[in-house]
Amino acid sequence: MSQSDLPYVLHRPDTWLSGVIFASPHSGCDYPDWFLEGTRLPVPVLRSSEDAFVDRLIAPAQALGAVTLAARVPRCIVDLNRGPDEIDPLVVRGVPRHPLNQRTLAGLGVIPRVVSQGRVIHDRQIDRAEADRRIAACWRPYHIALAGLIAQARARFGQAVLIDMHSMPHDALSHLQGARPDMVLGNRHGLSAAARVSDAVCAAVEAEGWTIRRNTPFSGAYICAAYGRPAQNVHVVQLEIDRSLYMDEPTITPRPDFDDFAARMTRVIAGLATLGADRAGGRIAAE
Repeated sequence: MSQSDLPYVLHRPDTWLSGVIFASPHSGCDYPDWFLEGTRLPVPVLRSSEDAFVDRLIAPAQALGAVTLAARVPRCIVDLNRGPDEIDPLVVRGVPRHPLNQRTLAGLGVIPRVVSQGRVIHDRQIDRAEADRRIAACWRPYHIALAGLIAQARARFGQAVLIDMHSMPHDALSHLQGARPDMVLGNRHGLSAAARVSDAVCAAVEAEGWTIRRNTPFSGAYICAAYGRPAQNVHVVQLEIDRSLYMDEPTITPRPDFDDFAARMTRVIAGLATLGADRAGGRIAAE
C-alpha cells in the first residue's frame, strides 16, 4: 500500500528527541464518492464532526523533534477514537443488541450514526460486511501505526508520550458552571498519564495565556484507555481545543487570526516535544 492509499499521514522528524507523538485522529477530510453517494448530508454538514485544521496545528511538531500522525479518513466514516467493537446496532444491520456505552448510544460509535447536532448520516442501515470493510481499511492501519510508534518510542527512549489532539464545539461547554476553559485535558482521571506529563501539558497551555480544565467534560476516550499505561511509561493525554478560538464554526474556515493562534500552539508544542528527554537521556546517549 502506497503512502497516498493510507488512511493517515505520518511524519517523522530528522531526529526524534524523546518519544513524543502528536496525533489528530479526527481531522481527516478526504470524502470518497462512494460515501457521499450513500449519505443524505452535504459535505459542509458532514464536516461539522471534524476536528478541522488540527492537523495543521500539530504539523510544526515534526521540525521540533516529535512525530505527527494525522487521519485522512473523516470521522463520520470511521471514528478512530472508538474501539472496533463499539458498533451501533442502529447503524449496522445484523449486529446483536447488547449493552452499549454512552458514546455508542448517542450515535457516536466506531461507525457513527450522526454528526453534530444529531444529524443522521445514512438513510438506512449498512451491512456488517461494509462496517468490517471500513474498520479493516481505515481503523486497523491507523492503530497499527500508532501502536508501532508507541513501541518504537519505548524501545528507543524508555517512554512514549502521546498527545492526542482534538477540537470541541464552543457550545460543548455551555453547561459548565463559571467561565468556560479554552481547552480540556483528559487523562482518564490519572489512569492514562502520569501527573508530570499532564502537569507539563497544562503548564505549556497556560504559559500562552489560555485556560485549561482537567477531565470535565472530556476525560479521554478509546485511545487514552487503550494505550495509556503510565506504570509502563506510556503516557496518553487527550487535549480538546475550543474551535471558536481558531475557526469560524458555521463555515468551517480559519479565523483571520488563525496564524497567530497557530504560532502560540507551536510554542506549546515546542515546550512538549522534548518532554521527558532528561529521563530518557541515558537511553539516547547509549545509541
